[in-house]
Amino acid sequence: MAEVKKEQENNVIFALDIGTRSIIGVVGVVEGRRLHVLDIEKQDHGQRAMLDGQIENIEQVAEVARVVIDRLEKRTKTHLTRVCVAAAGRALKSESASFKLELGSLQMIGEDTVNQLEAGAVSEAEHALREQSGMQSEQYYMVGYTVSSYKLDGYPMSSIRDHSGRVLEADVVVTFLPREVVESLYAVVGKTGLEVASLTLEPIASLNAAIPNDIRLLNLVLVDIGAGTSDIAICRDGSVVGYTMATIAGDEITELLMRALLIDFTQAESLKMQMGDKGKISYTDILGLPHETTPEELRDMVAPAVTSLAKEIARRILELNDKIPSAVFLAGGGSKLIGLRERVAEELKIEPARVAIAGNHFEKNAFAEDFDLNDPEYATPLGIAISAGLGLINDSYVILLNGQPAKLFRSGVLIMRDILMMNGYRYADLIGKTGANLSFMLNGERQFFRGALATPALILLNGEAAELTDVVHAGDSIQFTPARQGADAVKTIADIAGKDFSGVATINGAAASPDQVIHGGDDVWIDGLGSFGGVRTVEEPDAAPKPKAPAPEPAKPAAAPAAEKPAEKETAANLSITLNDVPVLLPPKPNGEPYYLMDMLEFSGIDFDHIDKPVELLVNGLPGQFSQILVNNDVVSIR
Repeated sequence: MAEVKKEQENNVIFALDIGTRSIIGVVGVVEGRRLHVLDIEKQDHGQRAMLDGQIENIEQVAEVARVVIDRLEKRTKTHLTRVCVAAAGRALKSESASFKLELGSLQMIGEDTVNQLEAGAVSEAEHALREQSGMQSEQYYMVGYTVSSYKLDGYPMSSIRDHSGRVLEADVVVTFLPREVVESLYAVVGKTGLEVASLTLEPIASLNAAIPNDIRLLNLVLVDIGAGTSDIAICRDGSVVGYTMATIAGDEITELLMRALLIDFTQAESLKMQMGDKGKISYTDILGLPHETTPEELRDMVAPAVTSLAKEIARRILELNDKIPSAVFLAGGGSKLIGLRERVAEELKIEPARVAIAGNHFEKNAFAEDFDLNDPEYATPLGIAISAGLGLINDSYVILLNGQPAKLFRSGVLIMRDILMMNGYRYADLIGKTGANLSFMLNGERQFFRGALATPALILLNGEAAELTDVVHAGDSIQFTPARQGADAVKTIADIAGKDFSGVATINGAAASPDQVIHGGDDVWIDGLGSFGGVRTVEEPDAAPKPKAPAPEPAKPAAAPAAEKPAEKETAANLSITLNDVPVLLPPKPNGEPYYLMDMLEFSGIDFDHIDKPVELLVNGLPGQFSQILVNNDVVSIR
């Protein structure tokens, strides 16, 4: 008779640490702001199914994960359905960026303004990533960002919300992770039949287990040394300020022993674990010959690899932290390597006592009756469970994006913009892009026509229209339709001269037919055609030539000369606004929809393809939202 299992209750936390060498599972429940660990299971990979923290053989890793799950289900008599996981720091990229936002006048800083400032800094970091990697940003997930400092009118501030000022600055550290790392992790979980309830980064998880919040005012570093990677997280002034990783880890030691002693990987792993023992150690090489060695001989043999690992860890810490930290915690199975702690201290030029093996602080957030949790190898699996169970990350729940669980990383409050960007959407998807403009010379005067407006993105939160700045909570459902780029501006000779034109027209000195398309930069001459006049509208921007302006702003309405194209008459359906101090007449949209503030972005005179600072959006002197509907006589400022 099959054993009856109860379903996993909401308060039961199940975490899987899918590491390069093994998979560790932890089951627990939260009791009194601590995780009560009920069971722990570990299973090594039979073969090398992972490399440097990256899943290589999805099927094989899933089979090992299933072994861990089955054993835990049997002992806890629970049918596990939800799992908390963490992505390895392999190829983790952190970019620092700064941004300055100058307001038009002294004003109180609200949430929208802060969000605009931080968005500009994130955008700058994305640009730096593209420049350095040579790849498009959609090949990476934005894991999240941390604001390391603010300045208000030149003064350092821990927070600028509700303060008044003119010049705002923010320094951020933005972290990115290659898409394949996340996708392969989801693929493994999917094959086990479980649902991802929480996704975070391994260095975040390890830090949450090893370094409690009450000591994060100090400049501390957590180094989680696994088999394939050494993940690094740095905190100071109460917050995490950056993540990085090194591809040198425990496998370097194992592989050195393999080459030196002519043994297989499993034998080398066994010898590595015995380097702290006493007495003789026996082993057999791949030729079947028996040998004996001592722990001292093994330590001398791997000393060069230990030194290389310590040097790389120290280099990465100093590169990201810009200075020597107050203390370093070593976690993960690789932290047990004899002599590593002392070598890291030596490379950082700090006292050996300031480099410690993690584990002493685990009891602040977790406890167990049947397991010794003060083991640095438990930093990541415990951290994953602690982070989800104690709400130390806001991704310990499911948010649906277009019907599927969204991939969430960031600590702290999650807003709509962050979630969309974490799931591969870019600013062009959020805001949209107007079609390409067209500029050419006509009878010696510059003409400028704007492309069609983009179709705005549609964002629904639980069925209601939402903004990019809206906070998203557990259990929320998002429906998102990306913005669509508008059509490029296209003009022919007939469009300019009229379809009945029968005179002479040339393009760049060559005769042109009425249906010939005009391209950007062309020199067009049409006999008998004078200058344009009339009302400038968004849909038909018959702009009066402004030779001195590289990108002319909307012109004021003017009466049309009798011989020229007549001005469009204003009707009840037209909308009259002031955009950047210039009156603009907006004809009704063909689809009957109202005009939104987002529609005006491309008519502000700002080159959004080469923007280098945040954009201020004001309607009638107040901060505006992208989806805000415009009405007659609104005064819009986009600067």
